[in-house]
Amino acid sequence: MKAVGYLESLPIENPQALVDIEVLKPTPTGRELLVEVKAISVNPVDTKVRVRKQATDGNPIILGFDAAGIVKEVGPEVTLFQPGDEVWYAGSIIRQGSNAEFQLVDERIVGPKPKSLSFTDAAALPLTSITAWELLFDRFEVPMGKPQDAGAILVIGGAGGVGSILIQLARKLTGLTVVATASRPETREWCLSLGAHHVVDHTKPFGEQLKAIGVPEVNYVACLTGSDQHYPGVVEVLAPQGKVGIIDDPQTLDAKPLKGKSASLHWELMFTRSTFQTKDMIKQHQLLAEVAALVDEGILRTTLGVELGTINAANLREAHAQIESGKAKGKIVLSGF
Repeated sequence: MKAVGYLESLPIENPQALVDIEVLKPTPTGRELLVEVKAISVNPVDTKVRVRKQATDGNPIILGFDAAGIVKEVGPEVTLFQPGDEVWYAGSIIRQGSNAEFQLVDERIVGPKPKSLSFTDAAALPLTSITAWELLFDRFEVPMGKPQDAGAILVIGGAGGVGSILIQLARKLTGLTVVATASRPETREWCLSLGAHHVVDHTKPFGEQLKAIGVPEVNYVACLTGSDQHYPGVVEVLAPQGKVGIIDDPQTLDAKPLKGKSASLHWELMFTRSTFQTKDMIKQHQLLAEVAALVDEGILRTTLGVELGTINAANLREAHAQIESGKAKGKIVLSGF
């Protein structure tokens, strides 16, 4: 089968950073699905793994997490799906990825694809939806519903992949006042179109900007990018007993400044359940099914920002370069081989 992989960690400008390869089609066992991949999207985690990990056994590493496709075969213990089902998922960081014609994936982290979306539009959503949902509802424990005293959330990096779906979830499913950050006119408009009540500039201090829009403090802060850079400002605007959630990779982070406000710090990594095979791993299947239903009801929309053509090494190198530039808006998607 066709795939895109690499042996050595190289700068994305190097043609060998990602190359077209041929590998054997795998066979599902246990609770595995063999999915024919129709579309994928590229996330910052793809670029981070490429930079940090290289092959040690002579076999190429195949990246890719987000995917939408069709179940072709099922393992003997599968109960949730059957061949022909259209599915979407965000994969596992300890398996070969979705940058291939066929991929093995555990059914417990797979959901039914939204019927109203094409494979291309659907591929933009799984990883970021899981991350945003777990951060908002599992880590922050924000209640669903529209109470008037729900408070406010600051979404730092609102135009990115996770921010694009977190804004929608917070606006549509909770009573929170949603304040996103963006620094360019096009990303500001993107955040507003997704449902943000307000947008502030993350290149400027948060405090005065929040006071100007009548939100002097926030109960929750989702640090989706530049957490080490923004951290002092986050502590300043966080309400007493507030919660800070982080998904990126700061070199260091001192939790002590949060003590005075009895604030809590939360890490979110959507790969935790699949990596450790947790007892509640199937919650990601349930979560993706719920997100699919919300999409089909018109409550949530795709966060597709750019479509870069077919799934091949050249296009994936371009996708990685765009991610590494830090200027991507929404999600980058590739479709078909």
